[in-house]
Amino acid sequence: MDAYDLDNYYGRPPPPPPQPQQGQGGWGQQNPYGHLPPPPQAGFGGYGGGEYGNGNGNGIGAAGYNPDEQQRDAQQPPFGQIKHQADQADQQGFHYSSCTGRRKALLIGINYFGTSGELAGCINDVHNVREFISQRFNYQPEDTVVLTDDQRDPRTIPTKENIIKGMQWLVADAQPDDALFLHFSGHGTQVEDVDGDEGDDDDEAICPLDYEEAGMIVDDDTNVSHEILVRPLPEGCRLTAIFDSCHSGTVMDLPYIYTTDGKIKGPDFFTEETTQDLMGGGMALLNGDTGGAMSKLFGAAKDMFGAHTANEKGKKMKSSSADVVMWSGCKDAQTSADTQEAGRATGAMSYAFIAALKKYPQQSYIQLLNTVREEMKGKYCQKPQLSASHPIDTDLEFIA
Repeated sequence: MDAYDLDNYYGRPPPPPPQPQQGQGGWGQQNPYGHLPPPPQAGFGGYGGGEYGNGNGNGIGAAGYNPDEQQRDAQQPPFGQIKHQADQADQQGFHYSSCTGRRKALLIGINYFGTSGELAGCINDVHNVREFISQRFNYQPEDTVVLTDDQRDPRTIPTKENIIKGMQWLVADAQPDDALFLHFSGHGTQVEDVDGDEGDDDDEAICPLDYEEAGMIVDDDTNVSHEILVRPLPEGCRLTAIFDSCHSGTVMDLPYIYTTDGKIKGPDFFTEETTQDLMGGGMALLNGDTGGAMSKLFGAAKDMFGAHTANEKGKKMKSSSADVVMWSGCKDAQTSADTQEAGRATGAMSYAFIAALKKYPQQSYIQLLNTVREEMKGKYCQKPQLSASHPIDTDLEFIA
């Protein structure tokens, strides 16, 4: 069988790992990344307890998530009201997914073992998210693909090629009211924007395990990210994405980004350069230098027009009638923490997302954005973001 045959591989549990062989590091084949996979981590997948749990077999408490009974039974977070699923109505010609069709999930966690950029919590994040969406949203193991760099099968290593193939599998044959789920925990970065659709002159990217050889996965690359994950989806198909990585605010290039009060953010016209030009123009006027003032003010206007043009171009190019919602760990200019919570390595965003929904199982989109931020408040500087492929009513109940 072709190791990358989507029809024969994805959609069913992965084959058993190869048996150890002498003379090859005990893994049955030469490792292509220059280091051996680490031993299985305690507490996951039969290594010391329930299937991705804390050893008691009930799945409660994964990675330290253990809200008390009062928190688990809480009905309403302290941020606004919620419109339940039965009250949902389409608006502006967009069809909200009921999430009653087929469910598929792609979960990616990369610890980059043996490298200078090694992380500690990304694989834990994948196991915790897998357990959570299985219990909360009924995503089944046979419809879930996991790519982590501690696995033995080469098809489940999170290389660029495997990640792209996983993305293609995720959106293949999608139908209205399907529910798709994508989670990425690993390194993120920024690269130069080449098509002018970014207000900050940078495209956002994620780093596959082999990024030094194969390159990044960029938000508006013609072969990956937005083009693979968003463009193929039909109207009314839900894709929920979580990116727990640095510089991830607009990593899927979704054009509608929301504030914590449910309003769509506009472009940041007042960049550092624009502010300096405005201040310089004012000082020039005070000093009687009319020519210098006009030059500075013209420069500021040019910067603001460029930001507006990039914003409108981005909305026109990146809008979709598919029901795509992304939760990112931070703004584009920020980093996301790889940290410790409850004594275990984890990504701050992955932890906060699960913890918020365990405290308040039913939340609107805007309530969830606020409760996730509350989980991080006072501990991390990063500010999680909510974005969508089309305008959404953020008071609707979040479902996945």
